[in-house]
Amino acid sequence: MKYRLGRTNASFLTLVTALLMLCSIPSNAEDYTQAVGTIYCDGGIRGIATHIQLPPNFNDNGSVIVTAAHVLYNPQTDQLFNQCDYRPQNKRLGGIGIETVSAHKYSATNKDKIAQAESDLVFIKLKNKQGYDQVVRPRSSDLFQEFEINDEIYYLWCTFSHDQVDFNFKNPEVLFFFIKLIHLYLKNGVRVFRLDAIAFLWKELGTNCLNLPQTHEVVKLIRTLLNAYSKNTLLITETNLPNLENLSYFGENDEANAIYNFALPPLLLWTLVMGDSTALRKWSMGMPPAKDHTSYFNFIASHDGIGLRPTEGILTDKERSTLVDIMTDYGARTTKRKKVDNTESVYEINISLIDALKGTFLGSDHMQIERFICCHAIMLGLEGIPAFYIHSILGSSNDYEKVKETNNNRSINRRSWKYDEIDKLLTNKETKNSKIFHQLSKLIEIRKNQTAFHPNATQFTFNLGKNFFGFWRQSHDKRQSIFCISNITNVFQYLDLSELNLISSNEWWDLISNEIIIDIKSTVTLKAYQTMWITNY
Repeated sequence: MKYRLGRTNASFLTLVTALLMLCSIPSNAEDYTQAVGTIYCDGGIRGIATHIQLPPNFNDNGSVIVTAAHVLYNPQTDQLFNQCDYRPQNKRLGGIGIETVSAHKYSATNKDKIAQAESDLVFIKLKNKQGYDQVVRPRSSDLFQEFEINDEIYYLWCTFSHDQVDFNFKNPEVLFFFIKLIHLYLKNGVRVFRLDAIAFLWKELGTNCLNLPQTHEVVKLIRTLLNAYSKNTLLITETNLPNLENLSYFGENDEANAIYNFALPPLLLWTLVMGDSTALRKWSMGMPPAKDHTSYFNFIASHDGIGLRPTEGILTDKERSTLVDIMTDYGARTTKRKKVDNTESVYEINISLIDALKGTFLGSDHMQIERFICCHAIMLGLEGIPAFYIHSILGSSNDYEKVKETNNNRSINRRSWKYDEIDKLLTNKETKNSKIFHQLSKLIEIRKNQTAFHPNATQFTFNLGKNFFGFWRQSHDKRQSIFCISNITNVFQYLDLSELNLISSNEWWDLISNEIIIDIKSTVTLKAYQTMWITNY
């Protein structure tokens, strides 16, 4: 709409121009003084505005913007929009709340648009900056990253890093685009889908932008569409968060089929380096059984680091700090995140699992491999689907050269093996890599044949004291029971079998050693880091 400005309005513009000339030049990216931007109301851009800083001698001292009054009104209802934000230049994803302080009003009943324009220009006071101070971050980098697009500078939302720009899923076209991508994969035979860092999907100013209801609705939508296409699909959510937040992605059996069991890696590591199963046992006892058609996705190493946020509410701050210190002694790097109060904390420990288990809190020792195998034996027995990181199977150590090359601490556990090199190591039975590979392969082969290790088979955690971690698994048909008992210390431990309630009418033996249990009320000796899978079937 074009407006013809009369004499009164021209005088007003002269005032505005004078004010603009008095404005100071922005000193940093967070200073919005003297910046042209847009007014964003109720889901859409409504008009433009100019931000000015009023001079000290002005009666209404402070920061204001100048815009047209009609911008703030819904043309369909003639009512003020419910919520309006000012989005400054180069801050397209930003939002600063506004409130009208001018006496000028937009009149919907005034049919003379030229006359209306005479009083349409208004001062609007800015509210305090909203939203960003509450955003939960997994990194310490700036939330907004500067990009040059078509010779213009933009600041785009980057939850993780500058090379990962967040999509705006509020735009239906964005969501639809991803749905079409999923459909394309389905048509080409893909049946397993992993939603990476899904908890950060949706953004709402004034919130922490984490685990928002809209995010859960998107996960439900994807699950519904996958099920409609094929019942053989699997949806996995990756949410490196405190345990209860992670569990929420099961929904009411209408979201993820499987969730990454993020608390398991740091808790197992803590258990084995401290020789104390208390924290792991309490956590395991409090874990709800996964419902049918859902499962825990158990892992203890990945291409990322060992996340510490999942231990919140399980380990204390002091215990986490102790674990970081021990791992640092074993060559670990760390990745930090910026908290809401602008302080930094360790987000994850970056280290290969084999090096993380080279010793205990007392220092390194000669039982690195035994400790490593024990860690995997526990993971293999737990309720859920076990997953192996290739570098765990290969026994890869810290790769400091790759860290130096990439300037990325996560590269420490992302070694690039040449086939001939790793083949030589694996075929030599005396190498650490070969011993790990063959022992893990044996455990996997044993596990494959046990019905009691079904992902949803019954699990009950024992309290056998801090020196042991033990639990019972039972198959759906109740024919097979497996008692999984691990000595998590670096010395011999004695286990009273009467504490396991082994049924006297059954024969029992250890699946791993293949040794028969002659007397179910006897005491057995477990070597340092030894695991027993005692079964009747």
